[in-house]
Amino acid sequence: MKQYIKTFSIATVAAVLVVTAFSFRPSPANPQIEYEYFQFSTIESVIPGGLGRSRILTTDNKGQLLEKDLKNFYSMVGLNFKNIAKNDNAIIERINDYSTQGWELVNVVTGSHAQTSDGSSSGGLFITRYLFRRAK
Repeated sequence: MKQYIKTFSIATVAAVLVVTAFSFRPSPANPQIEYEYFQFSTIESVIPGGLGRSRILTTDNKGQLLEKDLKNFYSMVGLNFKNIAKNDNAIIERINDYSTQGWELVNVVTGSHAQTSDGSSSGGLFITRYLFRRAK
């Protein structure tokens, strides 16, 4: 019985030493990464007849608003798929520009707002916000 208690005690002490040794291991050289964030928005008009205004809006690091025109979704004859394709290309071009500057696209949020006074959904705005980050 004494031999059993002695063996059990030695094994317990050894296990505690091993666990303690591994718990005080230095952490890897992986400091918390700090990011800076950047966002731009697209506002696309869905007002019939091409009467709306569509833009890419960016605020630079000086707080100045930068605008780039986009095509309206609608022309005088209805939905204009060529305009939608042109807007897609302009937005992708903007995303690629920021990507080459080291920005990573991390989130995209969309929404819409009908602007007609009679409550119909035949007009309004479609907004998309693109959130980027990069390591400082």
